[in-house]
Amino acid sequence: MKNISIFIYESEIVRKMKRKSSLCRQLLLLFAAAACLCISACGQPEGEEIPETVQTVPAELETETSAEQTAEELVREASAAADKREALRKLSEYNPEVYAWLEITGTDLSFPVLQSEEDEYFYLNHDLNGQEDPAGCIYTEYYNNTDFGDPNTVIYGRNVEGRFAGLHQYRDRDFFDSYREIRVTTPAEIYTYRIFAAYEYDDRHLIKIYDFWDSAIFSSYLKDVFAQRGMDTYLDDSMEVTAEDKILTLSTGVTGKDDRRYLVQAVLTDGKTEG
Repeated sequence: MKNISIFIYESEIVRKMKRKSSLCRQLLLLFAAAACLCISACGQPEGEEIPETVQTVPAELETETSAEQTAEELVREASAAADKREALRKLSEYNPEVYAWLEITGTDLSFPVLQSEEDEYFYLNHDLNGQEDPAGCIYTEYYNNTDFGDPNTVIYGRNVEGRFAGLHQYRDRDFFDSYREIRVTTPAEIYTYRIFAAYEYDDRHLIKIYDFWDSAIFSSYLKDVFAQRGMDTYLDDSMEVTAEDKILTLSTGVTGKDDRRYLVQAVLTDGKTEG
C-alpha cells in the first residue's frame, strides 16, 4: 500500500508539472501574438490594410492616368452622341467646370465648354483633367454667365489642331455658306445659333471694352461688325442682328499675328435664355 501511495503521489506531481508547462507554453504563444500585433500596428496607419504585394507604380500616378483615359473616353462618347445632354452630365460629374457642349453642324468642330470660377485664363493652357496643356480647352471667362443669357458670350480656343484652328476654314466663302449652324447644349437647354460674320479683328478684350448690356453700345458694336471689310471677311448682310438679340463669338488666334484674332459670330435663333 505504501508503494501504491507513493506512485499516486508522484503521478499527481507529474500531472501538475505538465499542466504548468502547458500553461506556460500558452502564455508564451499569447505574448508572441500580442507582440506581432503591436509591431504591425505601429508600422501602419490606422485603418489601412497591409498590401499583399509591393506596388511598382505609385497609386497617385495610376489614378492620374486612369482619370485621363476616362476624360478622353467621355469626350469621345459625347462627340458621337446624338443627344449630348447625358454625355454632358457625365462630363460635368467628372469635372464640374464643364457646363456646355459646342458643335458646328456638319463639321468636326465639336467640344466641351469649360469655365474656371477663379482663374479666367486657366483653360487657356490646361486640359480637362486640370493638367498643364499648351493646347488648352474651349472655354469662356468668368465675365460671362454660363446660362448663355448674356448679350455676347465669347468662347475662346487655341489656334491649334483639335481646338479652334478649324475656325479658319470660314475664310473660304463656300465653307462659310455651307456651315452656318452652331448648336450649344447645356443640361437644361439646347441653343441654336446662325453664323452671320467671320473676320479677322484686333486683340481687344471684347467683354472688357464693350458694355454689351447697354443697348446703345451694343448697337454701335454691331454696326462696326457689319462694316468689316477684307479679303477673307464674310458677312451675311441679309440677316438683321440687333441689340435685342443674343450673340455668340468664337475667338481664336491668327498664325504669325500675336495682336490679331479671328472671330466667327452667330446670333441666337432658337432656345430659351435667362435675362
